[in-house]
Amino acid sequence: MRVEPKKKKIEKHHLEDFVGRAYMSFCVLLLIVIIVSMVYFVASKGISTFTSGDVKITEFLFGTKWSPEGDTPSYGAFPFIAGSFLVTLIAALIASPLSICAALFMTEIVPGWGKKLLQPVIELLSGIPSVVYGFVGLSVIVPFLRNTFPGQGIGVAAGALVLSVMILPTITSVAADALASLPQNLKESSFALGATRWQTIARVILPTTFPAIMTGVVLGMARAFGEALAVQMVIGNAPFVPKSLFESASTLTSVITLSMGNTTMGSPQNNALWSMALVLMLMTFVFVLLVRMLERRNKI
Repeated sequence: MRVEPKKKKIEKHHLEDFVGRAYMSFCVLLLIVIIVSMVYFVASKGISTFTSGDVKITEFLFGTKWSPEGDTPSYGAFPFIAGSFLVTLIAALIASPLSICAALFMTEIVPGWGKKLLQPVIELLSGIPSVVYGFVGLSVIVPFLRNTFPGQGIGVAAGALVLSVMILPTITSVAADALASLPQNLKESSFALGATRWQTIARVILPTTFPAIMTGVVLGMARAFGEALAVQMVIGNAPFVPKSLFESASTLTSVITLSMGNTTMGSPQNNALWSMALVLMLMTFVFVLLVRMLERRNKI
């Protein structure tokens, strides 16, 4: 009689274990199916531009004229690819040093009140909608650039400055987590050898956490690549390759959001927009692979 309750407990335990594994397996499988389906859908739509014969891949990637509604339609996407690269790289160059310094301030310089002061600010920045960043850029950054530098204020510089503020929270949070997870004995060993705090930060802490910090930079760049509304409001949306930081330009996300709703599904222009989405996705994959290579090189 005493054995039966134990058997019931064991059976119930196995049942719960089976249900838990089945649920987790289903979630993982569903996630894989969703990711593969999205990649396949975007890839199939993007490749159809070139398989249908409407546009050559060299003309699309390296052509500088975008005129889908002209007498002789042109689908050169190079101005948008160059604009996406330029705005994202400049934003990362501006935001990365600021984010790393903020993370060091919160974790190494004054880990007490520094984190209490900056953490709410970072969380607030990450929660602000994109349209608010765009309005701030139009109200503050664009007039400042117009009055200080040649041009109308809208352009690559305005878009990069807005994006740099938007990706600050992402890079700072990842960098702060990486610095906080660093083993304490590494810093204590450096201090024991006579190194100062700044020497320890420059020669021990930053080199050790470099891969994790670069992961944060890539996540920030991924958000910059995918951002459309805020950049669209301040960059000018001109389909030309910018010759300076103060000229109007456009990005892949901007032209997709502005034009996708005005095209017919299956038309050459619609297919070209899907090809831009494919290029956008491939650009993100390339940056992820570059970071993996940097991580491997840093380990060696």
